[in-house]
Amino acid sequence: MNRRKQTKKEPLLKGWRFVTVCSVILLAFVALFARAAWIQVVSPDRLRMEGDMRSLRTTVSSTNRGMIMDRHGEELAVSVPVQAVWADPKQVHAELSLEKEQAWQALADVLGESRDRLVKRVDNPKRRFVYLQRQVTPAVAEYIRKLRLPGVHLRPEERRFYPTGEINAHMVGLTNIDGNGIEGIERGYNEWLTAQAGERRVRKDRNGRVIEELGVVSEARQANDIHLTIDQRLQALAYRSLKRASEYHRATSASLVMLDVKTGEVLAMVNTPSFNPNNRSQYQSFRARNRAVTDTYEPGSTLKPLIVVSALENGIVHADSIIDTSPGWMRLGGKRVSDTRNLGKISVQTVLQRSSNMGMVRMALQETPEQLIDTLYRFGLGIDSGMGLVGESSGLVPQRRRWSDIEQATLSFGYGLTVTPLQLAQAYAVIANGGVRNPLSIIKRDHVVQGEQVVPKQHADAVLQMLESVVGPGGTARKAAIPGYRVAGKTGTSRKAIAGGYGNDYVGVFAGMAPVSDPRLAMVVIMNEPQGEKYYGGDVAAPVFAEVMSGALQLMNIRPDGAEEEQFQLAGVGG
Repeated sequence: MNRRKQTKKEPLLKGWRFVTVCSVILLAFVALFARAAWIQVVSPDRLRMEGDMRSLRTTVSSTNRGMIMDRHGEELAVSVPVQAVWADPKQVHAELSLEKEQAWQALADVLGESRDRLVKRVDNPKRRFVYLQRQVTPAVAEYIRKLRLPGVHLRPEERRFYPTGEINAHMVGLTNIDGNGIEGIERGYNEWLTAQAGERRVRKDRNGRVIEELGVVSEARQANDIHLTIDQRLQALAYRSLKRASEYHRATSASLVMLDVKTGEVLAMVNTPSFNPNNRSQYQSFRARNRAVTDTYEPGSTLKPLIVVSALENGIVHADSIIDTSPGWMRLGGKRVSDTRNLGKISVQTVLQRSSNMGMVRMALQETPEQLIDTLYRFGLGIDSGMGLVGESSGLVPQRRRWSDIEQATLSFGYGLTVTPLQLAQAYAVIANGGVRNPLSIIKRDHVVQGEQVVPKQHADAVLQMLESVVGPGGTARKAAIPGYRVAGKTGTSRKAIAGGYGNDYVGVFAGMAPVSDPRLAMVVIMNEPQGEKYYGGDVAAPVFAEVMSGALQLMNIRPDGAEEEQFQLAGVGG
């Protein structure tokens, strides 16, 4: 029995093994605790950064570019909502989007591109963003949205639209595809028109939903609208007339500028040829140039009234003086200066009425070159207008240490210097405004700016009365007359300079103002290189002046002051 009874022994556990296992487990827990403490307490930045990279996002508020409007609030440039089509090539390949061949073909068709070219843009799976097409219409965007192509997305943007098209293209200008101004007012006042988008930090979940607002990064700045001094009614009238005339006379280009005499505001400024800024395929640099401020011309006989003002101011002649132009020609420095015929002894008024070169030379040679140049500068020639228009030229008023007689003589009838149409219009506005030069403005002011008296009022008024005879019987600008209104102005026809002299191309000009009894509007019309038999300013530019000025006076409700109106009033009183 004792043999069968055996004591059951407990298993032995060696002490060192137990200690080793416990030590390893303890060390593991210590290591985990130390690592957690290090990450969360000692150096939490990296972990926080990793988390933020997955959840923090910066959202940008949408902005619209400011509008450009005329003086009455009519829209000349506005921003319309459109969509940009873009793709994520990595997503396209990851989700096998290219296997939907029919959908990609439909996408190519609606975007107007070949399917192969479209697919080639997304062939790099490492890229995350590529534009497929920008500024698509809402209808096209909705069609693309319904295709449900993985990796193809839409994002909102805006496109500039110009309701008046080619009428205001040179002055208003246009923007590029990113909404930055590249021509005209759009460029000159780009910062003023551009809004600054606001940014805010948010936390999003994996589905892109905002779960926490973290604050504003930068405040949004709203865009500013611009009100121009332009009257769109006059602008449209001027453009139609100028375009029709330039096409009829096959002119290389033409420009028209109309100013408000009392304020210096630009009421109309148009050029041909023009372009449609809504159709970028028509955009060409030579068409986009605002020739009214960028191109310069020798003014020809339209400069003569300014020289007469200078002669009156310096006491060379008086308003009722008689000038002997006999024998109708003279030689200066080996060159001949002449009139079309010998006019004999004529008044200063007749010098302007008949556009006598001899009469102008007789007056100019009695003045010093400094006196002539000083007068031209005071009229605004040779200096910038200060309106901030893109590409504006200041023209060229010659400065010489020594003047020959022929140089002084040719200056008196408009050769040897260059002016822009805008500068010439301002000079005539000075005459119409009693010798006061107002600062020019293309942006509508909220206050009245006082002008500067640059020439004596009596001399400006005297020349204004003389210029009225130019439009009347016996004058060179009878085609500029407007029934019912008294009109004053001057024609000019200058030959275009070429290397070594003058060529066979001409510039026809008419500059004038109305109504003479109380001048309100001054206008300059320039026809550059008209073709055919008629190229004189009185034939190609004066009729445009008459048509546009007549319409402008009626649109602005300016009371007629002509002889016909006076007779009508007298008949009404007598009856």
